[in-house]
Amino acid sequence: MTSRGHSSLSHHRFLKAASVAAFVALALSGCATQKKELTTGSIPTASFSKPVPSMNATELAAAAESIGQAYERNPKDRNAGLNYANMLRMTGRNEQALAVMQQVAINYPTDREVLAAYGKSQAAAGQLEQALNTISRAQTPDRPDWKLKSAEGAILDQLGRAPEARQRYREALDIQPNEPTVLSNLGMSYLLNKDLKTAETYLKSAVSQPGADSSVRQNLALAVGLQGRFTEAEQIARQELSPDQAEANVKYLRSIMSQQNAWQKLSNDDSTNTN
Repeated sequence: MTSRGHSSLSHHRFLKAASVAAFVALALSGCATQKKELTTGSIPTASFSKPVPSMNATELAAAAESIGQAYERNPKDRNAGLNYANMLRMTGRNEQALAVMQQVAINYPTDREVLAAYGKSQAAAGQLEQALNTISRAQTPDRPDWKLKSAEGAILDQLGRAPEARQRYREALDIQPNEPTVLSNLGMSYLLNKDLKTAETYLKSAVSQPGADSSVRQNLALAVGLQGRFTEAEQIARQELSPDQAEANVKYLRSIMSQQNAWQKLSNDDSTNTN
């Protein structure tokens, strides 16, 4: 991931430019990591040379091509459509993923998992209001889904509706206490609004939970780095990753820190958003 800024950016815009890519990648996934979203069923995932979470960009592209061929053979296959759209999102082809999910949603208009995936594809393609409506339709009062609550929160945060977003995260935590991805999303919500200390508190809590993965740790590294503690952030960013992945993440952090001197000023701000 890369992010370039300009010296004229306000503190708020600087934070959004620095964090939105990492935030959206985690928050909209609704689970530990987007690479864990493949749906079991007709897709021959076992035929891949390695597990999806450990694939590099080239291997992901090849896997997407394989799943795409399965989808083209049977466009009405629910699992094939879900998996293909997910792989497309993972490889940055958001518009194509949205087109696939539109077709799947036509074939399965009341399927909660389909609606949730459709909403995530809409959000990834920048259709935030439509995504919020789709994911809201997937939610039912008698069987609330914490993943959908968290996804709603992520979209609301992108729409600048932080208090509503945090309410959704807390509702998700009521259903799934101490879920690390939801705690991470809540922390990133505060980060997006410059409350770095509160963000760090929630992100540290997220990292301490069983099942917290490297995506959650990278968000913590971002929050720590934006407060000027780069050595600590680099140590966090290198945990549990291959040398190549670790170096890529550290390089990303350095690119954020080098944009301007705003992080030092931000660390001295008395930002106490209590929503």
